[in-house]
Amino acid sequence: MKSSALRPKWYVIWGLLLPTILLYGFVVIIPLFNSIRYSFYKWMGGPLNNFVGLDNYSRLIHDDEFWGSFQHTMLFVVLCILGQIGIGFLLAIFVNSKLAKFQSFHRISIFFPVVVSAVVIGFIWSIIYNKDVGILNWVLQSFNLDNLIVPWLDDPKYVMYSVTAPIIWQYIGLYMIIFLASLQSIPQSLFEAAEIDGASGWKKTIHITIPMLNGTFLVALMLCIAGNMKAFDHIFVMTGGGPGNSSMLMSLYAYTMSFDRMQMGYGSAISIGMLVISLTIIGLSRKLLGGNQS
Repeated sequence: MKSSALRPKWYVIWGLLLPTILLYGFVVIIPLFNSIRYSFYKWMGGPLNNFVGLDNYSRLIHDDEFWGSFQHTMLFVVLCILGQIGIGFLLAIFVNSKLAKFQSFHRISIFFPVVVSAVVIGFIWSIIYNKDVGILNWVLQSFNLDNLIVPWLDDPKYVMYSVTAPIIWQYIGLYMIIFLASLQSIPQSLFEAAEIDGASGWKKTIHITIPMLNGTFLVALMLCIAGNMKAFDHIFVMTGGGPGNSSMLMSLYAYTMSFDRMQMGYGSAISIGMLVISLTIIGLSRKLLGGNQS
């Protein structure tokens, strides 16, 4: 009787949910359907009066620039998965261990970059990478490593790795916190039993920690793919997709076509293509890696 008395009425629940649902519909759902609509037009702003059907999608399939940006995006996503999830997991293991002192300080300091604006991060790292006054080349020069000094953001061979590093650095803390929360839910009795059997730290990690965190790894992977498939701010600030198109991601290409070249109909088609590709990759990853999850 008490539980039913404390349960809120249906109109209270919907009254609390309705503002969020309306906001989500206005910010996400309506723009999505408008983007689908615009993708069927040769639209350069103004009234929609030049219907072209699937021509924009046919152009997208045969667009070498788009598929070049797709390749860059895939490289970017793979590097972020290895860096953000891999390093985040290792840091979580360290912070959760008995070896780490001042654990709260480590958690706060590593997580702090996550809350900083992406534009600020991109601007700061642009200064770090500057070939003339950047601190990175200055440090290399100070240690007589002049042979390692390169124009980090101006050389097509290095630019994708250079623009990925700040994004990996910024979001390591997010995945560290996710893994820390899961690590603290593992029963300590498992580790104590392993210690009695003579298991070392790495053996406990491989045979206990990683299997117990399978679900967490899958969630982290989905978040990492979804977040980095639409990466834009950092690279827009640091390179704008250059030099040439050597750091052009799909999101940047959609922006360039829509607002630089004023081909908004085709830019909308690129955005829908990005959505389809992202959902496909996430679905395949979940199918392949989460197939044994019940």
